Parts: sequence; C-alpha cells; structure tokens
Amino acid sequence: MTNTINFQDIVKESFLNVGQFTPVSLMNVGIGLAVSLVVGIFIYFVYKKSFRGVVYHHSFNVTLVLMTMITSLIIMTISTNIILSLGMVGALSIVRFRTAIKDPMDIVFMFWAISAGIANGAGVYAVGVGGSAVLAVTVLLLTRVKFKDSAYLLIIHHTEQATETVDKTLDGIKHVLKSKTIRRDHIEVVAEVKIRGSQTTIVNDLSGLEGIKDVSLVSYNGDYAP
Repeated sequence: MTNTINFQDIVKESFLNVGQFTPVSLMNVGIGLAVSLVVGIFIYFVYKKSFRGVVYHHSFNVTLVLMTMITSLIIMTISTNIILSLGMVGALSIVRFRTAIKDPMDIVFMFWAISAGIANGAGVYAVGVGGSAVLAVTVLLLTRVKFKDSAYLLIIHHTEQATETVDKTLDGIKHVLKSKTIRRDHIEVVAEVKIRGSQTTIVNDLSGLEGIKDVSLVSYNGDYAP
C-alpha cells in the first residue's frame, strides 16, 4: 500500500514544527558578527570622510557600527523560529526614535548600517560586503562634487543709518532674504547668499563700513532658526 501525502498533511506538519528552533552554530554567529563589525567600521570611516555638516557627532558614528552588529544579531535570532520572528517584528514596530535627525545623509547611513546588518545576519555576506563597497564609492564620489557657487548665511548687525549701504551691497550678489529683525539699537539682517570661495571677502568689506556693528558668514545647510 502506497502512502500518499497531500497538501493538508504538509500544512499540518508545518504547524506542528513551527515552534521548534533551528539550531545556529556558534561559528556562524561569530562569523556573522565579525563581518558585521568589519562592515560597520568601514561605514564609520566612510561617514567620517564624507561628512559635510556643521558639527561632527562621534557618538552617532559609533552608533552606526553597533547598529550593524545588533541588526545582524537580531536577524540571526529570528531566523531560528518563525513565531519568534513574528513576535520580534511586532515588538520592534512599537519602537520610536526620539532624537531628531536633521541631516538627510544621516538617515541614509542609518539605512545602510541596517541593510548591511540584515544581509550579514542572513548569511548573504556578498551582498553585505559588496553592496557596502559600491555604496561607499558612490557616497565619496558624490560628496566630492563641488559646485561653483556655495550657499552661506550672511548675518549683518547694523544701525538704521547703514540700511541703504547694506541694501546696495546685497543687491550686488545673488541672495535671498531670510529674516530682518529691527531692534532699538540695531537691525539684524539674515540672507542666504550664493558666492564663490574668493568672494568671501565681502565680510571684510562690510565690516569696514560705517554703521556696521558685526558681520558673520556661516555655512548654510538649509536649517536656520533666528
């Protein structure tokens, strides 16, 4: 008598074995974490090399290394049991990050670290290592591209008598007025200006004019809170 196994028997057997854990060797865990550590350090140096923001945060960069390893560890854990994977996905879905990330490039590096950790945790090391190498080349090439005109914030504090002089100076360069604050003793003008590196002498020219109290020129990344 020939035993036949139908689709219903396969489903029943799958549900009976769904609670079982698939063993993971310590060697595979060690290799996965070691590769994630190497990739995380690689992302660390790429982030430090390509950083173009105002203030470099070393703690965030260290977080990228740890995020790569932790994500790899989570993937290796949930791959041992389907019920555990569903429960952990539900638990992680309620996690909320309270720290505001202003630079979009920081979000890109976070996704990079998570993606590399997922690939290494799943044992697909070629994707984690090879993909990271391609992303690193892309990031470094794009961050080295420099435009002729750079964006700066020009902050001028002057008296009311120097208003006409300041307006004439701003008319001579490409600018967008961001704010103008009038106080009792002085006026503050904040403008986004597009100038080349050799044109930064405008600060010296303005500071030497009568009625100008102080002039500041700062790198502008799109965020300003007057």
